[in-house]
Amino acid sequence: MKLYDICHEAKEAGINDREINSVTDNTEKLVDGDIFVCIKGKNFDGHSAAKQMLAKGASLIVAEHDTGVADQIIVPDTRSYLAELSANYYGNPQKKLKMIGVTGTNGKTTISHIIQWILNDNGKKCARIGTTGIDLCGTYHDADKDVPTTPRHTELFGYLAEAVKNGAEYCVIEASSQALEQSRLHGIWFSLGIFTNLTQDHLDFHGSKENYCKAKKKLFLQSDKALICIDDKYGKRIYDEIKCPKSSYSAQDAADYYSVNIKTAPSYVSYWFSSDRDEKSFPVKFGMPGRFNVANSIAAAAACCELGLDIGKCIESLQRFKGLKGRCEVLYDGEYTVICDYAHTADALEKILATVKDFSKGRIICLFGAAGERDGEKRPDMGLVVGKNADIAVLTSDNPRFEDPVKIIKEVEKGLDKTMIRYCSVEDRRKAIEYALSQAQEGDIVLLCGKGHETYQVYGDEYMHFDEHEIVREILGK
Repeated sequence: MKLYDICHEAKEAGINDREINSVTDNTEKLVDGDIFVCIKGKNFDGHSAAKQMLAKGASLIVAEHDTGVADQIIVPDTRSYLAELSANYYGNPQKKLKMIGVTGTNGKTTISHIIQWILNDNGKKCARIGTTGIDLCGTYHDADKDVPTTPRHTELFGYLAEAVKNGAEYCVIEASSQALEQSRLHGIWFSLGIFTNLTQDHLDFHGSKENYCKAKKKLFLQSDKALICIDDKYGKRIYDEIKCPKSSYSAQDAADYYSVNIKTAPSYVSYWFSSDRDEKSFPVKFGMPGRFNVANSIAAAAACCELGLDIGKCIESLQRFKGLKGRCEVLYDGEYTVICDYAHTADALEKILATVKDFSKGRIICLFGAAGERDGEKRPDMGLVVGKNADIAVLTSDNPRFEDPVKIIKEVEKGLDKTMIRYCSVEDRRKAIEYALSQAQEGDIVLLCGKGHETYQVYGDEYMHFDEHEIVREILGK
């Protein structure tokens, strides 16, 4: 591919046309013929490597200021420009798909999976990009462990191109706040943007909840239509502030799409799905338990209605959905029950604990931990929520990364100590699981929180294999 086909500004700058290998902002991955885009990050500024990258074989340097090299162009925002170059390199695949973006603190993964299911069940080919992996209608890729939700610029547009090649018509993508802030989704126009909720998370990156909210709201500057959950104050605020055509959904209040007569059970939730727009109501039995999954399933069905599908067929498909790995997933159901869930924020912990309370016949033994190098302010709140809503807590490690796991545990203990709960702290997560299971009695629920679908523990920069599905089987097998 030629430089002028990817970078129109290069011709205007008088740089000779040449063959291009790829586009990258990664100094370690750059090879001869690549365009190198200088990105200023938290710990490293790519501008400082411009001369080195040119010597290594870069065809062009893209920067925000003069780096002192000959073959360069200067642009106002290199993050946005990296997205433009990546899109051009892959033939602008985003323009050939009906894009659906899902943002919010919790619920993105579940909603994305259900939307994909409903569309596919109705004869539409829908790709999905998010935390649990990249499904491109015939090919599959694991999510990047370092950037698990929304892929980096170049990888993202490469996946979209692959989806187009595989015949996809739609693509639903989890739009993280970091991705929106870093312009990873720049140049993508969404047929529909969805907002789920906003609770405390990622403040290590955004600095404040206000900045976190502003980042989420950016999705609706590039959406034809919006679907907003109005069950929390940020949802109501975003609904009032955004300018694009919009619809609302709720699991507790009147909205364009809402639920009534909710009933919970250990393996499902039932309710009436109501639409003010169509003035219709449908009974729903949805195969994932929990009141929060009422909101998730309403969002997915409403999204497909907003995309033009028949509401009755959406509901039929919704009821055929069989659940999702690591989301309120039952790993063992015998004398007691073992459930695995991805909950790793105070809000998510509160919701999953409320869910299991609805059907628990005995005690709730909650095993959980806080991640390293991720928003330390939320740690005491996590402990407080578990202390108020569980009967026994087992506090352990969850991807400590480069932080001291004992230090993390002590910060979570500050919240637990404000309650009367019986708890113990076991740094080794496998031993913590063994202890939690050893405490279980008939009718109890052992709730393993934080890992969900993940099959690893992160220590430093090493990803050690750790699959709670396997571990529970091994322990119970003994």
